[in-house]
Amino acid sequence: MIGQQIVYDTLDRLGITFTYTEHPAADTIEIGRRYWGHLPGTHCKNLFFRNHKGNRHYLVVFQADQNLDIHSLEQRLHQGKLSFASPERMMRYLGLRPGSVSPFGLLNDTGHHVHVFLDSNLQNYTHLSFHPNDSRASLNILQSDFIRYMDTTGNTYEWIELY
Repeated sequence: MIGQQIVYDTLDRLGITFTYTEHPAADTIEIGRRYWGHLPGTHCKNLFFRNHKGNRHYLVVFQADQNLDIHSLEQRLHQGKLSFASPERMMRYLGLRPGSVSPFGLLNDTGHHVHVFLDSNLQNYTHLSFHPNDSRASLNILQSDFIRYMDTTGNTYEWIELY
């Protein structure tokens, strides 16, 4: 299966079942929409940010069809000025390249450095889908199993209304 083996090993250890779909690289939401239509629930957009000092990093997870204004996001998160983290920071903290960002990258954050903001609207879906840390596949899991996964990462997270 395409994706980082640590993702599959962790889901197996937790007894989390998933639907797996391979597809051409979908590094953007626009491309991915071609391949996610048959999956139940919603696909999630995952943005990786840093604060202006570069000493705090945030993963923001929300419904893929939504768009966020970064200035509005700064106001909602109350974390000061934000900017997209560089590919180097993404690799350092999540072990991922641009286009493959997902909460499964937290498995590579052994220092639990990244704080996660989950849009509260995701609680309205029974299933959520993400890349398995590779944009050439998608995993679809129950939202309740996703929360169980998040509880095991060691990273802090919180639900927040993003829109």
